[in-house]
Amino acid sequence: MRLKQKVEYIASKLEELYPNPEIPLDHENNFTFLIAVMLSAQSTDKKVNEITPKLFSKANTPEKMDKLEINEIRDYIREIGLAPTKAKNIKKTSRLLIEKHHGKVPKTFEELEELPGVGHKTASVIMSQAFGQPAFPVDTHIHRLAFRWKLSKGKNVQSTEKDLKRKFDKRLWNKLHLQMIFYGREFCQARKKKCNCEICETVS
Repeated sequence: MRLKQKVEYIASKLEELYPNPEIPLDHENNFTFLIAVMLSAQSTDKKVNEITPKLFSKANTPEKMDKLEINEIRDYIREIGLAPTKAKNIKKTSRLLIEKHHGKVPKTFEELEELPGVGHKTASVIMSQAFGQPAFPVDTHIHRLAFRWKLSKGKNVQSTEKDLKRKFDKRLWNKLHLQMIFYGREFCQARKKKCNCEICETVS
């Protein structure tokens, strides 16, 4: 299958399966979305959604979060991987949002990536899903699928992101990011050494 045909087939199949993919992280506003994405690093969306309701009922704005002690934040998120570090970053990020951004989540990659605990992937998720700016966040599911589907050699997530951006129309990036995550979870899991899902069978 030629590259153009492959790309068109993948986009079409994912659109057929997930025409209206919803953001998998529960949140109330852009601030709670940012915190949820920060917490999801090296954890699952399911676990994040289990622990954030209590945290967000106590602090759903930077101002309220900043009033919590780091130990309090850590207690709320203790079941999440890297909880001590994430608690510190949440506290620092909340303070910085107040001091530098009037309590608002910034709308640029540069400003987002200046926040403690916010890397390029987290910034990409916020830019694409909160602000509708074209971005292609690459998580472990997308990284795996891009390699299996021979869309990228998969050396690292940065190169995978560049490869996918070159191959797919920019207008599809934000939706495709979610569609690939859902497909990876449902049909093309990591535990399969050789996957025989419909897309793998067709394009590999």
